[in-house]
Amino acid sequence: MSDDKTRIQTIDSDTKSLLETVSDAEVSSRISFEEFTDERVLISHDAFGKKQMKIKVLEVSDENPVLKWKFGDRVKVTKILVTIKHLTTQQVEEAEFDIESVERELAEKRHYTSTNRWIPVEDIKNGYVVGSKHTRLISDASALDYIVF
Repeated sequence: MSDDKTRIQTIDSDTKSLLETVSDAEVSSRISFEEFTDERVLISHDAFGKKQMKIKVLEVSDENPVLKWKFGDRVKVTKILVTIKHLTTQQVEEAEFDIESVERELAEKRHYTSTNRWIPVEDIKNGYVVGSKHTRLISDASALDYIVF
């Protein structure tokens, strides 16, 4: 019986020593559940499933959104970094786009533009745009064949 009692005491002391080794910095650096973003949400795929795309926001405009009460908090994205990964070859391509200048170029050449650069704030996670909003940002660059996706 005393053997079991000493074994439990050693387990308790080992557990306490393990818990004490975790520093306060490590605990405060952990991400809360609300801050966690699944990587799959940030990636979009092409129609054939051979490419993946991720878009990072590099610069936003300081312009105030119109009808904030109707559409919510949004930001106007001006520069993005597009990363495309070819799944068959594992090759990665990156390109920086100034969406504003691409929009102007398309308006000059083709007399239309389809870019909607206003993105809801909640659709930007850790500096990356959620995959469902990718076509809004790259439609003009795709029309000018800057991006083939």
